[in-house]
Amino acid sequence: MQNVFVYGTLRAGEVNDISSAAARHDIAAPTLLGTAVVKGRLYDFGNYPGLVVDGHGVPVKGDVYAIEDALVAVLDEIEEVYPGVEGLFQGRDVTLDVDGTAVACRFYPVAKEAVLGLKEIASGDWVAHRRGR
Repeated sequence: MQNVFVYGTLRAGEVNDISSAAARHDIAAPTLLGTAVVKGRLYDFGNYPGLVVDGHGVPVKGDVYAIEDALVAVLDEIEEVYPGVEGLFQGRDVTLDVDGTAVACRFYPVAKEAVLGLKEIASGDWVAHRRGR
């Protein structure tokens, strides 16, 4: 088992809903551990967001799930993260506070250079932003 922090289209009810992704690949459903935040800047790429972690910005809201190891490969494919290839999203590790407990998570930020000219999502919440457009 691993943990993952999702802040965009992998959140529940979104286009790449993590539970739906697991079901499509006959992988056990992820277990929601709670919500968490990563301090950074969230940007609107149109159909999805990108998070730049720079130690500044706002608390970017997301959900933390415990997932089967097999689901990591599915998430990497959704985010187009491949070994040895530098793409838009990057698979990284972060430790987050989930209801007072430190939880090590995988997550998918973007490089700072990728967001030049894009609109920042001031609220730090992709779902609220998308619904309000």
